[in-house]
Amino acid sequence: MSQRNLAWMLVVPALVLLGAVLSATAPPPEKDYKLVRTVVDVLAEVDKNYVRELSDDEKKKLVEDMIHGGLSRLDPHSTYFNEDELKQFTTDTEGKFGGIGAYLTLHSQLQILMIESPMVGTPAFEAGLQSGDLIYKIDGETTENLRVDDARAKIKGDAGTKLVLTVLRLGASKLEDVPLTRAEIKIHAVRGFARDPNDLTKWDYLADKENKIALIRLSQFNDNTGAEVKAAVLEAEKAGAKALILDMRSNPGGLLSQAIFVSDLFLNSGKIVSTKDRTGTGRKWEAKKSDTVFEPANERPMAVLINSDSASASEIVAAALQDNGRAAIVGERSYGKGSVQKIFELSDHKSAVKLTAEVWLTPNGKNIHRWPTSNESDEWGVRPDAGLDVKLTLDDRRQQILLVNQLDKIKPKGETPKPASEEFKIDPNYKDKTLEKALEHLRKKLTTGPERKPS
Repeated sequence: MSQRNLAWMLVVPALVLLGAVLSATAPPPEKDYKLVRTVVDVLAEVDKNYVRELSDDEKKKLVEDMIHGGLSRLDPHSTYFNEDELKQFTTDTEGKFGGIGAYLTLHSQLQILMIESPMVGTPAFEAGLQSGDLIYKIDGETTENLRVDDARAKIKGDAGTKLVLTVLRLGASKLEDVPLTRAEIKIHAVRGFARDPNDLTKWDYLADKENKIALIRLSQFNDNTGAEVKAAVLEAEKAGAKALILDMRSNPGGLLSQAIFVSDLFLNSGKIVSTKDRTGTGRKWEAKKSDTVFEPANERPMAVLINSDSASASEIVAAALQDNGRAAIVGERSYGKGSVQKIFELSDHKSAVKLTAEVWLTPNGKNIHRWPTSNESDEWGVRPDAGLDVKLTLDDRRQQILLVNQLDKIKPKGETPKPASEEFKIDPNYKDKTLEKALEHLRKKLTTGPERKPS
C-alpha cells in the first residue's frame, strides 16, 4: 500500500467514528445570530475587496474552511461534512459501496493513476487488472491531473452499471479498453494469517500450526466487523485452534457498536465500556452470556496485539479484554483516543457536523484519552501487560506494514509477481517481534494448561 493511502488510513479515526449517530440539529438561539453576523461581514469584505473575484464554488469552499478551522480548534476530531464528505462517511461506516474493487494510487514517478491492487473476487480482479496497471481514461475521459479521490468518485456507482477503463497493462506497449460492471464491494475488516493458496477468497488462520494458535487481523470497525470476526473465530476453531491472537495493530477505530459486539464475543460477564457526556451522565454496556465464542476461557487463552496507532474502538476492545482478564495485551501503548463523536445533520439535510459529545471509560473506570497537555508519564492509552511490551525500530515498523499489506497485493492466476523495489522489499530474515512475543506467551499458556483450583 502506498504511503499516500497509508496516511489516509491513519486518518480514518476522523472518518469512521465511534458512535456515529445522525441527529436533527435545533435552530440556533437568537444570540448566536450576532456571531453569524461576523462571518457574513467577513464574506462581504472578501467579496468587495479581495484581489480577485471569487466564484460561487470558491466562496462555498471559503465558508467550509472557516467552519473546519473553527471546529479543529475545539479538538482534532470535531469537523464539518459537506454533501460529498457525508456520503463518503456513510460509505466508510457501512463498509460497502458500488464499484469495481481496486485500490488506486498515483505512480510515484509518472504521476499517472495506477491500480495498487485488485480486491479478491471483485470485478477488477475477475477482469485481470493487477498491481501496476496504469489507468489513462475512465469512460473515455482522461485521468491526467485527476486526483485519486476524484478518480474513485468517477469509478464508484450503482451496482450493475457499466464503465470502461483504458489501461496500459504491465509489460504492454499499447492501451487496452477494459469493460467492467460495477458490483457491491464490501470492505472486509478481517484478515487471517495468510491467504488460502487454493482459494484466495479464504484465509488460513493458523499462525502456529504445531501448537494450533490462530491469528485474526482486524483493520477497522465498520458495519461488517463483528459478524466477520465471529465467522473467522468459528473457522479457526474448525481448523483446531486452541489459542487466539487478535491483531489490532494500526487499527484506527470505527463504530462503537461494533467494538461492543467484538468485545462481547469473548466475554460472558463484566463491563465492556461506559460513556459520560457534558452533564456527567452517560451509557454503559455489559457482556451477555449468550453468543460467547472461543470458550471455555480458562482453556482457550487469547492475546491482543496493539501499537501506537491502535486507537478508539480498538482501544475499547483491548481494554475490555484486558480489564476482564480475558486476554493479554502485547506490543506498545496505544494511541489514546478516549472520546466519542456523534454526527448531527444540518438543516439542509445534506451536510452535517461531527462533534465530540462524550468520553468513554474502560471497565476499570479510566478514561484513556491523551489530551494535548498529556505527558509520557501520564495515564493514557492501553498499556501492554507486564513483560509483554515490545520495543520496535523504524525498520521493524516498516517491515511489519509491508508484510501485512502484501496480503492485499493479489496477482491474477498465472501471473508471475514482478520483483519489488528495494524500498518496498520485505527482508526475508524479518521476524515480527510483536507476533513472536504473543506466540511465545500463548505457547507457555498452552503448556501449563488451565489454572487448577484445589477442591
